[in-house]
Amino acid sequence: MKGEGAGFAKAPEPAPSNDLVTIGEITKPYGLRGEVRVTPLTDDPERFRRLAECVLWDPSRNKRETRRIITARRHGEAVVLGFDGCTTADAAAALAGRFVALPREAALPPPAGRFYPWQLEGCRVVTDDGREVGRVTGIQHAPAQDLWIVADGSVERLIPAVPEIVSEVDLAGRRVVIRPPEGLLEL
Repeated sequence: MKGEGAGFAKAPEPAPSNDLVTIGEITKPYGLRGEVRVTPLTDDPERFRRLAECVLWDPSRNKRETRRIITARRHGEAVVLGFDGCTTADAAAALAGRFVALPREAALPPPAGRFYPWQLEGCRVVTDDGREVGRVTGIQHAPAQDLWIVADGSVERLIPAVPEIVSEVDLAGRRVVIRPPEGLLEL
């Protein structure tokens, strides 16, 4: 799953906070005029052309900076962005490793039947036979798939976000139904 995608697949990076969603990662400078090459983390890379500004998030320092976007175009699978005030290759190189983020309310609506992982936070988790497991308190990104952190008091469990275990997600009802394999809830 891409940073802005939905469903059971893995998201590449956590959002910088509860109020932002990542839509791209700056990988390196592009050319000599201060533009940067961005790997899209959204299901709609064309949306970069419609943006007037974004938040640049530096995960190593948890620093945010709002920047006005002055140029945006596709370059193969990547996107090339130019930011106001970034006019040299050295200035562009200093942005490598940062994420392009937007306020969560600007996230694209997920396709029908899909969801963003952050929409699960606070949902009640029950087994398919009705046993209470707890509430989703967060998402842990793992190499194979996301793991949903489900807490019940002081007990925390990691539930793999795979269709074989998660049988129903009802966002409107704030409820998730799981079919845990033997031993999963005892870990």
